[in-house]
Amino acid sequence: MSKLSEYKKKKDFLICVDSDGCAMDTMDIKHIRCFGPCMVAEWGLEAWKEEILKRWNEINLYTMTRGINRYKGLSMALTEINEKYTEIEDLDSLTDWAENSPELSNGAIERRLSEKDSVCLRKALSWSKAVNASINRLSDSEKLPFEGVKEALSFAHEKVDVAIVSSANLDAVLEEWERYGLLPHTDIVLAQDAGSKAFCIGELLKAGYEKDHVLMCGDAPGDLDAAQKNGVFYYPILVRREKESWEEFQEKAVEKLLDGSYGGSYQKDKIEAFLDNLK
Repeated sequence: MSKLSEYKKKKDFLICVDSDGCAMDTMDIKHIRCFGPCMVAEWGLEAWKEEILKRWNEINLYTMTRGINRYKGLSMALTEINEKYTEIEDLDSLTDWAENSPELSNGAIERRLSEKDSVCLRKALSWSKAVNASINRLSDSEKLPFEGVKEALSFAHEKVDVAIVSSANLDAVLEEWERYGLLPHTDIVLAQDAGSKAFCIGELLKAGYEKDHVLMCGDAPGDLDAAQKNGVFYYPILVRREKESWEEFQEKAVEKLLDGSYGGSYQKDKIEAFLDNLK
């Protein structure tokens, strides 16, 4: 796998694919079993656990903030907790960093802490590492690709370049995609440490792709936003309709991208269906 700065296109078309909740059926379990509970433990929020975990899942899974970066989601959740339940010490340090940092990752927060100490940022980093450890403890049988993903990516990769563009932890993405034989159907892996999805798509375009030859495949509003910011197409994997979405991807979307008919009514219909599904 090449680095982003060294990436070279092999074909004229590119499909970018998100991981958690899009290719991998891992998003629900990671948030329900790992992200939310680790936040409750790190900040001692057990007194309001049920309400807080329900709200965490709404923010990260079932509304228009689905798929938000973990640190942005944490900032949103702690802001609400600070207003509704209990004071969160040094919260402004986290909210300011999550809003303004060009990179939102463990490495970026460590660099910020080396410049200036912060109670809340230290706890956020501790939480993030605990989340990663908790995810690693999930059994292999609990981290599976959606049905039809391997077949769809294999089909597409014969005709287009394929990039993983994810905001998840790099090691987790690599481990999950390799275990199920998905990595051979990709050309580059761009995860949390590579920058935002919009940034990554923009950098990939520099390899020489025409914008109407590029498609972002995702399950969250952030994926649509990243595509629109770069003027490329978007294909949604619909929550609770993932198998159907991957079937259409293979049977219709790839060919429409290749023959130039993806834009117009098809793209409009796909975006409308995506937005309606998250209401």
